[in-house]
Amino acid sequence: MTTQVTVPPPQWLVDMTSTSTALTKPKANIVDPPGFTTLQSKQKSSKTAAAPARKQPTPEEMDTLKLKKAWELAIAPAKQLPMNAIGMYMTGNSLQIFSIMMVFMLFKGPITAMFSIQSTFQRLETDSNRGQMLLVKAAFVGCNFLALALGIWKVNGMGLLPTTRSDWLAWEAARDPLERAYYVPS
Repeated sequence: MTTQVTVPPPQWLVDMTSTSTALTKPKANIVDPPGFTTLQSKQKSSKTAAAPARKQPTPEEMDTLKLKKAWELAIAPAKQLPMNAIGMYMTGNSLQIFSIMMVFMLFKGPITAMFSIQSTFQRLETDSNRGQMLLVKAAFVGCNFLALALGIWKVNGMGLLPTTRSDWLAWEAARDPLERAYYVPS
């Protein structure tokens, strides 16, 4: 006959599975780490000190906040220009589907943004900041025109503008042929 010897589980397993209250209570000599609060201290602090209510901003403060947000929206197209310029440079000047789609998206974004300028700034415009919003809208249109200018530069580089030479902005000199071919009828 064989006798089975039961090996007791390791102490760490007993500690992990134990539901004794001695383990759940923090030891008196161990300090809580910074920022740690127990459930009991949270309940005590919520009863003693209620959080103060947030003060509602005045209309002048709201107008200032709305104007700051409007300027962020107006300058956003200019923040995208470096990324778009690098993308246009990386696609090259050949006529490929990728470069054509990049140019299409470069034109589509500013054009749709300028057509929806009123709806873009409608929620930020009030009677008191209407005069300042005209300058914001003008900056928005100007930044979108810069993006369109980048698209025109790219289309010119691809040779798609109907100009006689590719140097319509005088970026390169006129090209002279190296030799001429003549047709002589026989």
